[in-house]
Amino acid sequence: MKKEEFYRISGMENGHRIESRILEERIQKAVADGYRYIEVEAFGQHGIGGRLWRAGEEKVYVRIIGSPGQRVGSMGFPNTRIEIMGPASDDTGWLNAGAEIIVHGHATNGTANAMAQGKIYIAGSIGARGMTMTKHNPRFAPPELWVLGGAGDYFAEFMAGGVAVICGYQPQNPENVLGYRPCVGMVGGKIFFRGPHKGYSHADVKLEPLTDADWDWLTENLQVFLAAIGRTELFGTLADRTRWQLLVARSPQEKRTQAKRSMRDFNQEVWVRELGRGGLLGDLTYLDLSPIPVITTGDLRRFVPVWENRRYLAPCEASCPTGIPVQERWRLIREGRVDEAVDLVLAYTPFPATVCGYLCPNLCMQGCTRQLAKLVPPDIKRLGKASLKARLPELPPLSGRRVAIVGGGPAGISAAWQLRQRGHEAVIYDMQERLGGKLSAVIPKSRIPEEVLNAELERVEKVIPRVYLQQRLSRADLEQLKADYDYVVVAVGAQKPRLLPVEGKERIIPAADFLRESKQDRARVGKRVVVIGAGNVGCDVAAEAHRMGAEDITLIHYRRPPAFGEEKKAAEAAGAKFLWPHSVRAVTEKGVELTTGEVLPADTVIMATGHEPELDFLPESVSTRGGFITVNEFYQTTDPQLFAVGDAVKLGFLTDAIGAGRKAAQAIDALLRGRQPQETVRPKIDYSRIKLAYFDPRVSGFSDLERCAAECASCGTCRDCGICVSVCPQAAISRKENESGGFEMVVDPNRCIGCGFCAGACPCGIWNLVENEPLE
Repeated sequence: MKKEEFYRISGMENGHRIESRILEERIQKAVADGYRYIEVEAFGQHGIGGRLWRAGEEKVYVRIIGSPGQRVGSMGFPNTRIEIMGPASDDTGWLNAGAEIIVHGHATNGTANAMAQGKIYIAGSIGARGMTMTKHNPRFAPPELWVLGGAGDYFAEFMAGGVAVICGYQPQNPENVLGYRPCVGMVGGKIFFRGPHKGYSHADVKLEPLTDADWDWLTENLQVFLAAIGRTELFGTLADRTRWQLLVARSPQEKRTQAKRSMRDFNQEVWVRELGRGGLLGDLTYLDLSPIPVITTGDLRRFVPVWENRRYLAPCEASCPTGIPVQERWRLIREGRVDEAVDLVLAYTPFPATVCGYLCPNLCMQGCTRQLAKLVPPDIKRLGKASLKARLPELPPLSGRRVAIVGGGPAGISAAWQLRQRGHEAVIYDMQERLGGKLSAVIPKSRIPEEVLNAELERVEKVIPRVYLQQRLSRADLEQLKADYDYVVVAVGAQKPRLLPVEGKERIIPAADFLRESKQDRARVGKRVVVIGAGNVGCDVAAEAHRMGAEDITLIHYRRPPAFGEEKKAAEAAGAKFLWPHSVRAVTEKGVELTTGEVLPADTVIMATGHEPELDFLPESVSTRGGFITVNEFYQTTDPQLFAVGDAVKLGFLTDAIGAGRKAAQAIDALLRGRQPQETVRPKIDYSRIKLAYFDPRVSGFSDLERCAAECASCGTCRDCGICVSVCPQAAISRKENESGGFEMVVDPNRCIGCGFCAGACPCGIWNLVENEPLE
């Protein structure tokens, strides 16, 4: 090759070393552009010359000057010849698939590692673990490694094919050209070597005499090797047949006939002698040091299975702010106890149909384990709607203790509902004309059928007969309630609209006022409506404005609209447009002027940027922060006699308010019984413990409650499927019924080997494999 034929690529640019990836991209581009002679000036870059497939069957010559990094020619192609004009770093020719690689110097560790095809010529010696894990596909010529000097330690380790030639000319270690422990695990291939050695793995290889065919092949290819490295003058020195030896891998049959020490002999001659009585550990332990079975049971198991039934919360229950045990309801349905499943929910919420069936975004379904495998979660809305027919639980007799509830919305009703179920009288005071808070007054009729809400409110009134409506309380009234009742729960919600301090704000209609009027079909809107705030309340406003006659509806928000779920779908179905990010400068008779100067024409402007509670009736003993009441983990305020729940504490979902009311009622009940409230929260089960492979991924929906229940994974609660009993290879697991009518799975430690099949197969994640307790 003439010097001027080479296309030059440098690993240095503007005084800075370029990355290996960039250098490889430039080499690949040069090949793609048609260059077939490439000179690379290397500055430690890795992987030079590998995978030059773009040339097809055309030969590519790569000459490397400078100092190349690791893996020169890695995954090299048969069309490639790489010449390193000096020494090479680690893993030269790693995974070589056919390239010819010439090194004019020494090569360090891992030369020809996992090589499958091609030839590597080394003009010096190589480091440790050369020619390891090579292989030979019979469809192609075997890989070859030629070394002028000697090999480093662990040469040809796990070699499975190919030919290595160690010439032993001026090796680094003149007394051992093969290095320390060569040929360990070698199962295929040949090694020609010249010079002294200090042993090899006799269990894996053997010396064989060179045949004439071997010598002819060696001398013919030796001349090619010496020509490639420019040392043809050494042929006469190296071509002395008397100094060459040949190592070949033993066959499997030969290895099988070798005598092996029995475990009994090893135990007596090595283990007991060194570690037994009088040995290294003899005076340190009194443990039984006799041999144990290969597969152990009892106390000698490393791991033991533990049946952790109901120890963890299912993700659906953990995701529900109200704390409804969703998977327990599906279990009852699987057992044919549909009525019990329907009735169970009234222990947790007074609004199972209204909220779970229609209004809730169903966080339980969002958290369902089935979502991880893109399986459809069981439809809780279907079960929620069925709960309209739930039967009232039998109420305990009144305890004589009384609690006042200020606010008749979801949070207040929930607190009163839970207190009455615990035997305490709850009395509700509300300033609205009708019980129910936002459920009755604000949420559009299109989202909840009137007959469903009415039915559930009638059920509430049967449990809580004492309700005083249109009662706006003052601070003095609240103090009187504290005197008349054991505790007071403040659940006034967030009624006060947050209006932007912009010019023309008097033209703005608060969202709550508009929704309250539209609920009664009394709202009036123009043809063009602009809604400031594109959350779910804003979407309710948009849908209702469309129902009231608006034709052009626009929602604006200062960032990406937070709306989601059914509310957003309803707004989009009404033709509403979402504009963001935009902020309002003023509201004029022409419409809404944005900070960009653009004016959105509007006949009606409605503000849906949130609400906050009105708390001027609270005593000074109750602390607030940011306009909301401060509470502890049990919803108790800084006044020990007052609790606060719902939007008066923190804005949230209806389920958040209902759950807060339930938790506050539990705390009040504990205090009324002379105990301190305690929070016992089970952790959520790890998703990875649930096995979804048992479920059909083609199921896209459910026709009835029974089908939903069948598809529930019952996370953390045993389905009594018996898979663990069937899969145990030792028959160590049995089902035992207990006195309460339930059951448990019991492990016989004398049969169990701690294999973990039960934990691996359990669909519900009940079995857990834990480390056994250490022996004393």
